[in-house]
Amino acid sequence: MKILFCTDGSKISYEAVKNLSGWVKNATIDIICVIDWSFLPEEINIEEQNFAVSCANVADTILDYAENIIKNHGFEYGNRIKNCGSAIDSILEQSSREKYDLILMGSHGKKGIQKWLGSVSQEIINNSNLSNYITKLENTKQKLLLTTDGSECSDNIIKNIIPELKLDNKEINICMVNEDPKLLFLDGNVDTNWLSDIQRKQQIYASNAIKRIQEILDKEGIKADETAILTGNPSQKIIEYAKEKDIDLIILGSRNKSKLDRFLTGSESKRVLENTLSDVWLARCK
Repeated sequence: MKILFCTDGSKISYEAVKNLSGWVKNATIDIICVIDWSFLPEEINIEEQNFAVSCANVADTILDYAENIIKNHGFEYGNRIKNCGSAIDSILEQSSREKYDLILMGSHGKKGIQKWLGSVSQEIINNSNLSNYITKLENTKQKLLLTTDGSECSDNIIKNIIPELKLDNKEINICMVNEDPKLLFLDGNVDTNWLSDIQRKQQIYASNAIKRIQEILDKEGIKADETAILTGNPSQKIIEYAKEKDIDLIILGSRNKSKLDRFLTGSESKRVLENTLSDVWLARCK
């Protein structure tokens, strides 16, 4: 697995490497550090050459520390990339230039108006078609939640990821959420027998979806500890389940929607990412 690790020198970015080391067997990690001065007002005069040298020195210090973290946690160290300017532009350019399997980032978990204004990690997720691993806190690296919507996309994502993971002595949960059919209609007089039939079919569909995930695990000699079929808003139910079970890592499938689609409708994965303290592995359908 080839990974692009994005660091700004913050503690949470290094925690992302530590957390990932508890899950991924083997990986080569490139490091990118961008000293971002794009937030400075144009009116501020900077001696550009001197400032660029200072940026490079700061980036080197951060990259040296990150290199040690990567090696100490059993990963193979790849290339180091440093830049001064826009962090988002630099990361997106680098991720499009090389064939990475995953972009690894720490998130400061901004709230309120800061969340609405966005963050580097959120912008990378919105504008890249690569899979992303996001950490907010250091955790115990013991409890995994595999989510599925029953689609071929979900099956393939889990089929591709499972062989890459360290799952010995880990607690594995599988979860699928059925939409509540009662919420799809404004008319309160919908035939109850019809609703019952829909719910029965949803249950069968979800059971089959979870069974397929269990079969994928079986082929790797792994058993799930718990499965759950929930009903309601998918993102909210996943958030609640992860909190109740104290999940360390949630693996979510994501289809590559256009940027306009994401702006207009959002996504379940985005809501989970913004509202859980668990690590989130946002895996794209290939």
